[in-house]
Amino acid sequence: MKKGLELESIANWLNVKKPIIISGPCSAETEEQMVATAKQIAATGKVHALRAGIWKPRTRPGQYEGAGDVGLNWLMTAKKETGLPVTTEVANAAHVEACLKAGVDILWVGARTTVNPFSVQEIADSLKGVDIPVMVKNPVNPDLELWIGALERLNKAGIKKMAAIHRGFSSFEKGPFRNLPMWDLAIELKTRFPDLEMICDPSHISGNRDLIAFVSQKALDLDMSGLMIESHINPDAAWSDAKQQVTPAVLGKILNDLVVRTASSENKTFKDTLSLLREQIDQLDDEIMQKMAGRMRISEKIGQYKKDNNVTILQVNRWEEIIKTRVTLGKAMGLEEGFMRDLLRLVHHESIQVQTKVMNEVEAKV
Repeated sequence: MKKGLELESIANWLNVKKPIIISGPCSAETEEQMVATAKQIAATGKVHALRAGIWKPRTRPGQYEGAGDVGLNWLMTAKKETGLPVTTEVANAAHVEACLKAGVDILWVGARTTVNPFSVQEIADSLKGVDIPVMVKNPVNPDLELWIGALERLNKAGIKKMAAIHRGFSSFEKGPFRNLPMWDLAIELKTRFPDLEMICDPSHISGNRDLIAFVSQKALDLDMSGLMIESHINPDAAWSDAKQQVTPAVLGKILNDLVVRTASSENKTFKDTLSLLREQIDQLDDEIMQKMAGRMRISEKIGQYKKDNNVTILQVNRWEEIIKTRVTLGKAMGLEEGFMRDLLRLVHHESIQVQTKVMNEVEAKV
């Protein structure tokens, strides 16, 4: 456990083995819809907690913004009918107060709230002295420090049963996902806080029910602690986020088909083989570092040569040539084009930095 977060396991609190599975409709629309969906979800035998949005922060007015406090009654009825604990999103102290009064078991802080330290602090202050599990979704934008800051504020208020929810990040880029997974940020958070349970929200990452199974398996393969999947008795008629919800029957199939892997193995052959392969990786990494250091030394010489001849650092034609030839070569070697482009951009950026430093050096006067 890293300094700064005192953590207790939500999985242990639920008395379940990982992965933790949380499911329910995006929004509680009516009592009938909430209870009927909850019963079918519970019938899968795979779900550990029910979720539903009671207050819905929407991008523009006029969209369904949730049932409000009355929806808490429907959520609690669903709990009574199924025996499953319930969770919902809170965005301010009034939401917290209403949830605690109703008996909601777990709270979560949404992505739009995580970006605002004032709102998170208000929630944290309202939870002082309360022992309740709280989950924190990543902020809308890819800002790891904001995510950590929200967790720290709640933890300092005395909340120890905590989990992070990875729901992807908004982007102007158009692609197959509603929100870019950017798995590396979730991995970095897990690296900093190994004891922090990480729950993936495949519904919001996907934005498309056809991708939920794929994203769910990817999350478990990355050793995430659980999944939060939106499920509705009639997804196509849902009042919010219809495209990313699945029926309880489809949910059951997705969960049945998941492969749950262990974080380690006690098999001696496995350990010996893994150790050997890691030694090979370490050796290759050393060679890559030596080559990269050599490349930067040459970049430094190039920078000096450009300076001496009063030539600009950036050479667009040369950069385009590098991208074209290296990406083609990488693909021929079995490397993904996206990986090659990202790697080359990093190397090029560092080379520019090295040359800029040379350009800006002021020669000492004798």
